[in-house]
Amino acid sequence: MKITIAGASGQIARLLQPKLINRGHTVRGIIRKEEQAEDLKRMGVYPVIADIANLDDLSDATGDVDAVIFAAGAGPGSGAERKWTVDRDGAIKLIDACKTNGISRYVMISAMGLETPRGDDVFRVYQQAKAEADEALRNSGLDYTIVKPGRLTNDEGTGLVSIAAKLDRGEIPREDVASILAEVLETPETIGTEFDLLSGTDDIKKALSTFTKK
Repeated sequence: MKITIAGASGQIARLLQPKLINRGHTVRGIIRKEEQAEDLKRMGVYPVIADIANLDDLSDATGDVDAVIFAAGAGPGSGAERKWTVDRDGAIKLIDACKTNGISRYVMISAMGLETPRGDDVFRVYQQAKAEADEALRNSGLDYTIVKPGRLTNDEGTGLVSIAAKLDRGEIPREDVASILAEVLETPETIGTEFDLLSGTDDIKKALSTFTKK
């Protein structure tokens, strides 16, 4: 499978890309800065320099691929305006690029609890931006999956997770989120689904299988 990842220099994407390559996939990574390209090349990722916040059309950056993953984010410390231009508008521009390029599969990294605003004003803008991006994807007609992890940690992944339409708040290592994303791409049964994701007791294949059969 040929896959484009928006936000390829982010923490989850950097864990995900080697997993995809090890599974035999070809990965194209959209990044904002030229200096990030060499790291991607060393992983075996084809780097594409494109600022998704400022480009109107991402179709050239997205390329001719089988699937996309939106892993971009404005990041901590950024202001409210960048939450809109990256977390919402960047995701929607990628939807438009998929339609232009004839790509049907779109996997979104979202977040748990967006329906219950919390935190300071900027964090609430982030939640609203992510919620609007998710809604745009649901209504896009694409073969989507929306993955909503809890609080992210840098702990080593365990491969044991909990997946459900709704979970209480909790946390999960970024490495396990990356493993889920790799599995989701190879699991057609996840098309048209969205789920909360936390550390748990089920291995990833079992958790996904149980969820999609409900």
